[in-house]
Amino acid sequence: MNFTYRNPARSTDPSATLPGARSLVVGCLSYAREPPAAPGPGASSVTASVARYAWVDHYRTLRLALEKVAAALEDRGWRARILIDDNALVDRAAAVRAGLGWYGKNCNVLVPGSGSWVVLGSVVTDALLAGGHRPIPVRDGCGACHRCIDDCPTGALVAPGVLDARRCLSWLLQAPGVFPAEYRVALGDRIYGCDGCQEACPVNRRAGRAGPAPPAEDASQAGVDVVALLLSSDAEIVARVGRWYIPDRDVGAVRRNALVVLGNVGEGGDPLVASALRGSLGHADPVVRAHAVWAAGRLGRRDLLEPILSDADPLVRTELESLDATPPAAGVRAG
Repeated sequence: MNFTYRNPARSTDPSATLPGARSLVVGCLSYAREPPAAPGPGASSVTASVARYAWVDHYRTLRLALEKVAAALEDRGWRARILIDDNALVDRAAAVRAGLGWYGKNCNVLVPGSGSWVVLGSVVTDALLAGGHRPIPVRDGCGACHRCIDDCPTGALVAPGVLDARRCLSWLLQAPGVFPAEYRVALGDRIYGCDGCQEACPVNRRAGRAGPAPPAEDASQAGVDVVALLLSSDAEIVARVGRWYIPDRDVGAVRRNALVVLGNVGEGGDPLVASALRGSLGHADPVVRAHAVWAAGRLGRRDLLEPILSDADPLVRTELESLDATPPAAGVRAG
């Protein structure tokens, strides 16, 4: 993934962010939570799942804690800057070097007692902190286990600790442009992030058995009503999910993801689903129209495509020409 590797000279050198940097204080925060209550009556039957780290803004909570560390350093005359989820530092590398955990085969950092259900961040400072020698590394706790590799829905984990981001659902959901056709069915009901490799991890399961996870925060968003989202205005979508990373702040990518989910788990005979498809087929963004064509084909609603059959956009033409190769979603009912 190129978030932190787009500029390796910066993201691997803390002094590029803070000249004269001498120390890093690295923190982690567990986001393991019990799932929130399911949506009540009246909600759409088409619900997309959100990765656990994004149920609420856990990075904000960690940032508030790191701000206290930075403030304590600045009160003593040192300079300090917080680096957290902002492409300026490879957070995982800092965490491993600080002795917080080890690199799992799924490329995540696994923290003893918490597994990989953690967000990471650091404070970089020009203070030479006492005890600032390199901590003793945490022993690799994965052993011979390779369940994360086996359970990756797209085979993105090509070797222990090696990820092909071009196959990773978490990356593809945040990448601009067309969602690759070969991975759409594997996406299932995911609209933002993928927890597949983490859910398969025995270390994470053991961490869960050590004690019950706290309840989800009241504002947790573990699922998204796909139909309601597709029938919303761009401003309403930003208000609902704007804290997610959205490429180029273009909510068309959110609509694109929602349409792939709709094609996987929607019901073609549902009037609300049909309404969402009609609106998306007439959308100004050709990426949205193209994925609406795919979803309509998956749900057996080719009858909705009549107004778009003459669309000249190459993305839409490609999807229209691929309809015969689009397998129907299992169990869908056409209108």
